[in-house]
Amino acid sequence: MTASSTAAVPRRYTRTAIVLHWVLGLALISLFGVGIYMTGLPFSPQRLKLYNWHKWAGVTLLVLSALRLIWRATHRPPALPRAIEAAMPAWQKLAHHGTHFLLYGLFFAVPLIGWAYSSAAGFPIVFLGLWQLPDFVPVSKELAEAIKPWHQVTAFTMAGLVVLHVAAALKHQLIDRDGLLSRMLPGKR
Repeated sequence: MTASSTAAVPRRYTRTAIVLHWVLGLALISLFGVGIYMTGLPFSPQRLKLYNWHKWAGVTLLVLSALRLIWRATHRPPALPRAIEAAMPAWQKLAHHGTHFLLYGLFFAVPLIGWAYSSAAGFPIVFLGLWQLPDFVPVSKELAEAIKPWHQVTAFTMAGLVVLHVAAALKHQLIDRDGLLSRMLPGKR
């Protein structure tokens, strides 16, 4: 590799990518926790308030996910360092790429399925209590019942992948001590 080709490949993620990663990561964990909590509540004003908040947050995460995908498509992420990639068995490379691919898909699937369920159930999303978003699908009790479990299944699948992603990052940081996590930590460039 020449010096000019080495300079073209970043060693760290951009500041924007880092901010979007951590904001979305923390928001997803919070939104999942609220989702678990609110479904166990009896029908009450508190439950309705949390459902509305959950929908607003889901729409916000959908928009942020779109921004993150656009950013990633227009800003080359750093390649795995050669030494780390050489030390990784093929199944870990597959898990690395597969987990990221599935997470990006679920960033969109989970909120869109939630939006479709809300629409089919006849409960429109009124973002921040100000703007009613268009219904994603027509109102249909049967359709709502068919969609409802898919929001839960995709949300739990995403939660499992997030746990896997965090476990892998901690393995690299605490066991391998290879510095891989430093590429996504805020700090010096």
